[in-house]
This record gives sequence, structure tokens and C-alpha cells, in this order.
Amino acid sequence: MKKFNIRKVLDGLTAASSSSSAASAAAQPGAPRENDAVQETLQSENFQLCKTVRHGFPYQPSSMAFDPVQKILAVGTQTGALRLFGRAGVECYCQHESGAAVIQLQFLINEGALVSALADDSIHLWNLRQKIPAILHSLKFNRERITYCHLPFQSKWLYIGTERGNIHIVNVESFTLSGYVIMWNKAIELSTKTHPGPVVHISDNPMDEGKLLIGFECGVVVLWDLKSKKADYRYNYDEAIHSVAWHHEGKQFVCSHSDGTLTTWNVRAPAKPAQIITPHGKQPKDGKKPEPCKPILKVEYKTTRAGDPFMVLSGGLSYDTVGRRACLTVMHGKSTAVLEMDYPIVDFLTLCETPYPNDFQEPYAVVVLLEKDLVVIDLGQIGYPIFETPYPLTIHESPVTCCEYFADCPSELIPALYSVGSRQKRQGYSKKEWPISGGNWGQGTQSYPEIIITGHADGSIKFWDASAFMLQVLYKLKTAKVFERARGKEEKPSKDIVEEDPFAIQTLSWCPESRMLSVAGVSAHVIVYRFSKQEITTEVVQLLEVRMQCEFSEVDSPDPGGEQTPTLPTSGASTSPQETELPTQPSTGSNSSDGPRDNIPCLQVRSSPLKQSPGYQVELVIQLVWVSGEPPQQITSLAINSSYGLVVFGNSNGLAVVDYLQKTLLLNMGTSELYSPSDPHQRQPRSPRKARQPSGALCESNDGSNASEDRCKSPTSAKMSRKISSSSEQKPDQDAKDNTFTRSRSSSVTSIERESREAISSIHFCESFPRKTDALPSPCLLVGTTQGSVMMVAVGLPPAGDQRLQQPVGISSCGTLVRLKGGVLTMALLDSAGALLPPSYEPWYDPNASDEEKEKSRRRRPASPPLSQEGQESQFAVLCSEKQAKVVAMPSQTRIYKHNITETSFVLRADVVQMAGANCIACFCANGHIMTLSLPSLRPLLDVNYLPLTDMRIARTFCFSNLGQALYLTSPTEIQRITYSQETCDNLQEMLSELFTPVETPEAPNRGFFKGLFGGGAQSLDREDLFGETAAGKASRSLAQHIPGPGSMEGMKGAASGVVGDLARARIALDERGQKLGELEERTAAMMASAESFSKHAHDMMLKYKDKKWYQL
Repeated sequence: MKKFNIRKVLDGLTAASSSSSAASAAAQPGAPRENDAVQETLQSENFQLCKTVRHGFPYQPSSMAFDPVQKILAVGTQTGALRLFGRAGVECYCQHESGAAVIQLQFLINEGALVSALADDSIHLWNLRQKIPAILHSLKFNRERITYCHLPFQSKWLYIGTERGNIHIVNVESFTLSGYVIMWNKAIELSTKTHPGPVVHISDNPMDEGKLLIGFECGVVVLWDLKSKKADYRYNYDEAIHSVAWHHEGKQFVCSHSDGTLTTWNVRAPAKPAQIITPHGKQPKDGKKPEPCKPILKVEYKTTRAGDPFMVLSGGLSYDTVGRRACLTVMHGKSTAVLEMDYPIVDFLTLCETPYPNDFQEPYAVVVLLEKDLVVIDLGQIGYPIFETPYPLTIHESPVTCCEYFADCPSELIPALYSVGSRQKRQGYSKKEWPISGGNWGQGTQSYPEIIITGHADGSIKFWDASAFMLQVLYKLKTAKVFERARGKEEKPSKDIVEEDPFAIQTLSWCPESRMLSVAGVSAHVIVYRFSKQEITTEVVQLLEVRMQCEFSEVDSPDPGGEQTPTLPTSGASTSPQETELPTQPSTGSNSSDGPRDNIPCLQVRSSPLKQSPGYQVELVIQLVWVSGEPPQQITSLAINSSYGLVVFGNSNGLAVVDYLQKTLLLNMGTSELYSPSDPHQRQPRSPRKARQPSGALCESNDGSNASEDRCKSPTSAKMSRKISSSSEQKPDQDAKDNTFTRSRSSSVTSIERESREAISSIHFCESFPRKTDALPSPCLLVGTTQGSVMMVAVGLPPAGDQRLQQPVGISSCGTLVRLKGGVLTMALLDSAGALLPPSYEPWYDPNASDEEKEKSRRRRPASPPLSQEGQESQFAVLCSEKQAKVVAMPSQTRIYKHNITETSFVLRADVVQMAGANCIACFCANGHIMTLSLPSLRPLLDVNYLPLTDMRIARTFCFSNLGQALYLTSPTEIQRITYSQETCDNLQEMLSELFTPVETPEAPNRGFFKGLFGGGAQSLDREDLFGETAAGKASRSLAQHIPGPGSMEGMKGAASGVVGDLARARIALDERGQKLGELEERTAAMMASAESFSKHAHDMMLKYKDKKWYQL
């Protein structure tokens, strides 16, 4: 009997269901015939996925190094990442495979190489002469933990100190261990009974390379003579040592200790310190020792030719400064400057004019690496001002909550944003050039403008210029300015939905052509902004309050006020806004202690005049209000259209359409009502301009009057006011809150019920056919829900001009277009030739310019001409959900293509993007896959398992853009940009910046006639004689394991000498290999001959003694 294979059957079913076109298309009545099919130009060869650049501050930094000749800064992190910085725009990111923390970095100065030491006791040699740095060699220590590394200038021997107190020496060219070892028990005095602890410092005497200074944690410092292999001097102090620094003449050194003291030692006087100071200690009057302070974690001692030396240190503050922030102390002569930092100090480096340790150092700047920032201090100016950082290190100034990416923007946008953003820059920076100035920009061909917009937890929005693989902040908008701030501890801002960050940005919609911006925040508010180059003062912020109600009949229960939450209205008419007269008496929403909160927004809009700088200026604030003790649901989708003057948003209660020109609510409809077609909802616009109240507040009365009861009961009622009442009744209660961005606290609906609500997940403006019978396209809305439904909503616009501002806009739901599996993520329209039909827009004009200038620019961009022909479809609607994609022909609304994107996972982000002159759908799946599908046939073009592990931050910030670009927040502080374009991947090497540039090493300091004559200058040492294999022997094999790196074939010599050198070396290596193989063959033949001879002799012996008795032998 034939065995039945269920797995093959399932595979066959999966393949059949996910086939993108032919089978499913043939069955559809409206499917295009062969000759009608759209010509698709995109092929899988157009796609390849690779990382491009990483921007932002290195997350969780742990170490730092600087090359003073190449002027490159390296930063290592706790996750094994390596970030290299040069001049503005020169940045590079690499990653150690192990992911272990980088504990120390050492440049091979002016060699284009870097040594990294990791917490897993491995050291690595990086080649920086190539655009994407690679590891040449690695060495993994097996028996000892690495604690400190030191590589002298122009030396190939790296000293490695360990936790056991020993020092090993590594040849950085071959990455082999020398047999020369400095054992801890030889370094310290024999009479010492305790172990000195780990090695915390190694450095050679600036004037004598043969003398090595070793600092042990316990407080012992040893000056070791490398030639005689013994200790010259030992310096003992009672307190633990954190760091040691030399005077350039090699006669003195300074130690920093755990009790906040600095000890200065004369090399030839080991008995006691020449000086002991406590920089931040209070000096007692009776001459006793000052009180101990916090440890001085690091000290640097730098000399100048024409003045007092600089001593720079971190830590050492007195213990009574508990709340004080981390400080860097600069001591220069008699002056001591204490510089407060915003975050704890990780490390600092003093930048000096010379790389030679035996010359006057001439310090000019201090680079301070903080936990969340990089600060460079100018030592050459009074007051020590900081340099303005040219890198985009402020992405995380407030946590990023949403992200959008726009490639190929209008060319005038970046200059316009830069001009308004340049006025926001703070003053007081150093006048000098940024000192980290190494490397060269890439010679990329990508010239199109790119903009990244980030929304933040504090309500700010940042616009970034992301062109040509760089990132620079253009403009910052603070949306929280629109709202009242808490003045005192008691008067905290209302936190009805979220416990923290009530102004956090949830989502945004931006039209680059018209520069209109709409922003949705977590406190259920939407703000509409216009861009203006002129400063204005807004006397009263325009406000529209919207009451969106829960539709579930299960939760209908009379509230204490006697009102009922209305059940689902059935007729279309009942959903239109009520035409009740507004109450004339001043009133406020109900917020008394004995009843539920009602008609109260989560935030208070400011009542004082708002000064608005050039840039984005508030046009309208829309707030959702509490309904019968139920907080407003957070906004899940948002869209704005400048051509129609509409902003649309939705949540789990339904959809709202607002006319931001007339400041009126046009539609407020429950999600389930959108399913059935209805008559146009037209009503007279009620503008806040017309309804002024003497009290300055205009809110529904809750005193039981019929009018207000009717209004309150209507699910579509809108509350409009020009000011928020400042009465005490308006302050919302301080209840227990749920600290999340995605779910709100509910008093009457359980979390399960709230989950099961159908929310609006996607909105798209277009000019299409809302009904099957339509002959011509008209303005409409595609509305997608979390249950996979796509509905059409028709928009009837009055004629442009004055009529548009006076006549109402008609809105009518036209029923369901199509259903998909999973929540709808993105929607788009294609014309009959497969070209993208973007939403129409109005060209930008300055709203504060003169009327004549406005009229010149205010020309609505005409929609695409109708392409409808007899018997032919004129448009394709592209719809993508969490599970599948569909293409529907319009106006017949027949499905012509379907593709199941994923069965086991779900799509987190999908975008319809332009690529190589055509369009495709780009998807990012929760299982880490990145996929692209052709349009309109939905053929799979790319499927790469890119990010196997995802977290909510990546899911929230991942976005695709045109021309094969995408990005996401890889850490709370860094943006990772990737490309899915084969062309960009091919040109990546050209576009990336170069870290290494050939620079002459400065000349060594002149020894002078007398120093040369009497031997007073620097003493050189032939380390090869001491540490080489001939003198020191081989190191123990079990101590460390050598691992050749992936970049070892293109070593530094190869990079310098080019392809010819590589070929020559390869030929030599082959010759050597052949020679060794020949020798092996000869040796094997000789062994075989020897074995044969031995066998013959053994046989002869056996025959000789075969028949003899034992006593005859």
C-alpha cells in the first residue's frame, strides 16, 4: 500500500493558496486577458537586501579611543558594537560577532588599524583601510581575564594585563603571544603576603621605552625594567588605584585613587608621594586629612609649552553632593573648573597636538563620552565652551515613539525646513572647527532628497535631512506648546489614558507637496499644522471637541446622570450630527466626584496667546472627550489631504472626518455603520467663529435640559469651543492609570471586549469610483479596519474658492469594497497602466502671505484624467493586510489578484513604494522576513529572513520608502537604514565614507644638542630582541587561541600594496604549500620503505627461530 504523506499535501495546499495570480485570476470574471495584462518591469534581480548606515548615539557605550593623526574617534558598546566617527557625515558601524562588551580600544596610530579588547577575554585587530572594516586577527584567552591593554606609539607589541596580575605581550602583526611574561609575583615585593589584584594600568616611561609602569588595583605601582626583567622601583599607597598618568618628561606620574585623592610621585623617590591632593575634599582647619570623596575614576596629565599643565579628571566629588550630576574637573594652574554633565561619564580623552608621549602635549580639547551623549570641550577658550556636535546624536533626546521616511521629496523642502530650523539653534558654542575631522565622504550617485520624521514621547517632532547616507536635524516642532503645562506639584497634567508622557506622538500624516502636517497624540488628540515662513501670534487656539462613543450594546447601562449610551443606530439619518441649538448659558462638562466624567478632554488647550515661530503653526486642535465615565479611545489611524481640506482619523469606536478649513466635524460614524451604504450626511457647518460665548467656554450643559440631553445622546455630536474653561471643575480626577501607549484604561469595558472591537487601521484619500455605477472618478476615502474590511466613503466637495469655505462638504459611506484576512495595513491606487495614482494635493502657499500671493499658488492640483473606457477597468485598488494582499479592479470591484503573504506570522508594516521606475508592495513580517510583491500581479520578488528577533520598538518604527530605502530603530538611540535595491547594494562601496586617509606622521620631537650629547632624551628599545621568539621563546599554547579574521586576506599590507602584492603573496603561499607537500611526500615514502624493511627483518627472524626449542635460543 502506498504511504500517504500529509506533509506533502499541506505543502501543496500552501503553495496553491499562495500562488499569486494565474489560477485565482482566471476564475475571476473581471480578470484581465493575456493581451490586457499590465507590463511589469520589476524582476527579482532588482532586489537585494543589505544594511547601509547606522545613525545616532552608540547605545550603551563602554569605551573610547582617538587617533590623533587620522583624527578618528572610535566608540565601543556593551553589546559588542563599534562606531567610528570622523568629520560630519563620516560614520561607520561594525559588530563583534560574540556581542560581548568592548572594554578597551587602542588605535595603531596612523596605521588604519584598531585593537579591541572584549569582556569575553578576546582581542581583535580591525582593518580600517577598507570602507567596511573587517577583523584581520583575533586572539581568545582561555585561562586569564583581560583587564587592561596598552599599545605604545609606533610599536607592534601590545601589552595585556590580566585579572591575575600578569602581563602578556602580543605581536599585533601576527597576533601571536610572546614567550615574555611579567608575572605578578615577580613584580611585587617578595615580602608581600597578599595578591596585588588585577592590573589596572600599563604604560611605558615617555623617555625610556625599556621601563614599564604597572598599576595594580590594591594601590601598588611597579616600574619594571624590561631588559633586566626585574622591578626598578615599587610605589605603595593605601588606597586602590583607578588610573595613572605620566608627565611627558618621564620623571613624574600621577595616580588617582578610590578615596578621591591624587598622588604625584617622583620616579626615583618611591618611599612616599611628592604630593597628595583631594581636589573636591574639604580641608579641615586642624591639619588632619581631608574627608574622603568619591573615587577619581580617571586622570590625565597634559603639559603645555607656554604655561601650566592641565590635569583633567572624572569623579572625586565629595559624598555630600548626593543629588549632583556627574562632573568633569579641569585643573589648570591655580584654577579648577567643575563642568557638570547631563549623564554619567563613561570615559574621557584629552586631545593633544602631538602623538608623541615624550613631547609637550599641548591639549586643545576633551572628548567626554557620557551614557547618552558625546560632549567635546574646548580647552583653548575661557569658560571651556563645548563644540557643536555635527553628528545626529540627539535622536533619543526624548524616546522615539513613531517614525516616517520620505525618499525623493520635493527639492525645495529641505532648504525651507533648514531655514526655519537654523533659528532654533542654541548659542554659546566654541568658535573653532570640530576637532574630530578625519575621513572622507563617499562619492555616491544618490542625489535625491530624503527626509525622516521622528515623533517623540515629549510631544516633539523632528525633521531630518537623510540624503546621501547622512543624517542632519533640520527642524524641531514642539506640539506640547499648544497645551497648558502643569505649574505645581498638585496641578499635574491630566493623565487619563497614559500614566507618563501625555503628549507622546502616536502617529502622523504629512503631505510633502503642500507641507500640511497632522499629528495624533496618545491623549486622543489630533493637531493640524500649516507651514509658514512668518512669525505670528495666535490669540486663541482653534479647538474642536469630538465625542466618539462605544457602540457595544452589552455595555449599555444607565449612568448616574440618567443618560444611556445609545445603541447602534440603524438608519443613515440618525448618524448625522444633531441640529440642536447650542445652550446659551455658560456651562462645563460633568466632572463632579459623584458622577462619571463626561465631555472632558484629556488635556487642556492653552487659553493664553500662543507665539508661533516660522515653521509649523497650529491650524486646529481636535480632542476626543470622555463619554459617560469612559475615556476616549486612542487614535489608531490618521490621514490629511490638502486638496480637500480634510483630516480623517479613526479608533476602536469608529471614524471621524473633520473639515479643517471650516473647523467643522463632517462625520462621526461607528465602524459597523460604515458597512452599509447611506445617504450623504450633509449639515450646516457650525464654526467656533460664530458661536462665541461671553464666558469664553462653550460646552454641553449637563443640567438635564432637553437640548443638551439630545446633544449628549447623539453618537456624532461634536463639541466646539474657542477656549477651555479654566474653572476648577474642569480638572480631571487622578485615577490609577495603565502605562501603555496602545491600550487605554476603561471603566466599563473589559480588555477582552475592547480587543474585540473593530478599529480603523488604515485610511487612504484617492480619486476613484466609490460606487460600481460611477462613470467618472471622484474624491473618496478608502477605510481599512483591524478585521480586514475595506470600505469606501464618498466625499462631495463644493466648488473651490469662497464657496469651499461656506458650503458644507458632503460625506456618504458606500459600503464594503473587499474583505481580507488580518487587519488592513496599507492601500493604494494604480491606473490602468499600473502607474501609482497618488492622492491629489494643493501646492504649498504661505498662509500668512498677502492674498495675491496666496491666489497665485493656491491652485488645486488636478486629479488624473479619467481613463474609463467601455468594457475596461480604469483603476486597480491595491490592498494589503497582516496576512494577504489583493488587487481589485475599479469600478467593477472585482478581485483580480490575491496573494497570501504569510500563514504562520503576520505583517507588521507594508507600504506601496516606487522602485526602478515601477511600483511594488514592501512588507516586513513579525517573523523577521522582508518581502516585496510586484504590482498589480502580486508576484513574490524578494523574501529574506532579515531580523529573526523583533521587539516592539522595531515593529513601531519600521518603515519603507521609495527607491529601495527602509529604516527602523535598532536601539533606543540609533536608526538603522537598510536598502532592498540591487542597484544601491552594488554602489554601496562608492557611497560609503572612507575612514582612512594617507597622512604623514608628524616628526618626532627634536632631542636637542645637549640631550643628544649626554643621553638625556628618549631612550629607544628594540622590543623585537626582547619579545621575539628567538629571545623569549614560544608562549604556552593553552593560554590563548589564535583565530584568523574574515578580513585577514586583505590585510593592511595588501591594502597598501594593492592587487599585485596580493597575487605575489598568493603565488609565494602556493609555492610554499607545494614545497611542503613535496617534502611530506618524500617523508611518507621514506617511512613506507622503513616499515617494509622492518617487516622483512621481522619475517627473517621468525623463520630463523621457528623450529628451535626455547633452551636452544
